[in-house]
Amino acid sequence: MLAAVFILSGCIKVGPDFHRPDVAVPSDWTEAGENQGETGPADYRSWWRVFNDPILDRLIDLAYRENLTLRIAGARVLEARALLGIVVGEYFPQTQQGFGSVHYNRTSRGSVQTGTQQSSASQSSASLGGGSGLSFWQSQIGLTASWELDFWGKYRRAIESADASWLASVADYDNALVALTADVANSYITIRTLETRLDIARRNTQTQRENLNIAEARFKYGTATQLDLDQAETSLNTTLATTPSLEAQLRQTKHGLSVLLGMAPGDLSGYLNGPATIPVSPPQVVFGIPADLLRRRPDIRAAEHRAAAQSAQIGVAKADLYPAFSLSGTFGFLSTDIGGASLSDMFNWSSRFIQAGPSFQWNILNYGRISNNVRLQDARLQELLITYQNMVLTAQQEVEDNLVAFLRARDRAEFLARSTAAAARSLNLAVLQYQQGIKDFTTVLIAQQSLLNEQDSLATTMGSIASSLVGVYRALGGGWEIREGKELVPPEIRKEMEQRTDWGKLLAPASYNPPAPPEHKPGVRGPDW
Repeated sequence: MLAAVFILSGCIKVGPDFHRPDVAVPSDWTEAGENQGETGPADYRSWWRVFNDPILDRLIDLAYRENLTLRIAGARVLEARALLGIVVGEYFPQTQQGFGSVHYNRTSRGSVQTGTQQSSASQSSASLGGGSGLSFWQSQIGLTASWELDFWGKYRRAIESADASWLASVADYDNALVALTADVANSYITIRTLETRLDIARRNTQTQRENLNIAEARFKYGTATQLDLDQAETSLNTTLATTPSLEAQLRQTKHGLSVLLGMAPGDLSGYLNGPATIPVSPPQVVFGIPADLLRRRPDIRAAEHRAAAQSAQIGVAKADLYPAFSLSGTFGFLSTDIGGASLSDMFNWSSRFIQAGPSFQWNILNYGRISNNVRLQDARLQELLITYQNMVLTAQQEVEDNLVAFLRARDRAEFLARSTAAAARSLNLAVLQYQQGIKDFTTVLIAQQSLLNEQDSLATTMGSIASSLVGVYRALGGGWEIREGKELVPPEIRKEMEQRTDWGKLLAPASYNPPAPPEHKPGVRGPDW
């Protein structure tokens, strides 16, 4: 009979088994086509290398090693792994204790004695003439254990939940890494774009100074009016006024990049030394296929794992509807100094006592509370399932939005490149005609402003092309793969934690960093007990 109970306790699991909710995923991106890109399988492990910029490569490598937000995510993985160990421990005998005590007892005349041991004391008191009571010493030592059998799968469901939560924390780490690589790339692109725009403003400032000098000379000799002189000075100061704003944006972006690199805001010239050019996207880009999002995007995987963890919690709550079967036992030694006995007799085999047997507990009058707890867990699961579905839709929107921004920015850049070249030719002609007295200075002023606007717009658009491509890769969930085979917690932090606390083997990467298979089924894979 007992064997049958053990067998059944390993087979029954109340509550639903988790299944990934159905989501609508198109076969192709609507914005990809017309020779704009490829949609086949793609590897986004180091997507930033498509820009062929060694400085960007070094910045992302440094951020991966030093970023503090990423380290926080790594510590949360260890937290979830330790919590999984706690829950696994609940599957085994929940109470395993050694006990021991020494007590001095004094009974007054007429006192009511209860329990086997105290009844014996009363009898001894009576046998000793007992009218005045009895005083004696009593000692005991032993072991006790209690094990609630996992008959309904309550503890196995709890392990499933903790396991899925652990995997969700790993996916959160991956998502932080995706965001980090994209943020570093965007900051770098912004810096190079602002540097280019500043260079454009300064070069135009130099040209406008020369034109102001020409206007002053012509005014001095009476071949130009005060209006020409004022217009030249206005144009120069307007351009000069743009540089402080650009410089402020540049400094702020560098401050943000410093924090991403895990350092205080400061001089980054040692990290940014090199050609100050905006990263250029490759002529052909592989966008992948929509179905890959379910596997690659860490935030989607995290949402799926959280739903799986919550699904298991329904089983944990539902198990409380049924009786809980337990096995308990106590073994120990007991002695007193009553009569001819001695406390030292406790270590005699004849002083042993044993208590063992099965028991059950059933909360038969609490169905309203327990049933509503099951409903509560089910509602939370439904919320997470819808969240997962919504996240898949949002991910598709993010890819499509960044694709259209990237592709249209490339189209815009082609037109701006032509208009910029035309504006430069127009300015050269306007200056020549002004010097020859054919045109007034207004023509030069308009040509200057037009060239500045076109050059600035082209630089901004080139930055938008690069940042939109970064947005595409971020939306596709690329970049987290660089952590595969590596530790999620840096060696210096691991060493500090080892000195502070005994972590056993949990700080070994194999213990807290599970492999990421192409298709993971939450709630099915169990931990290594």
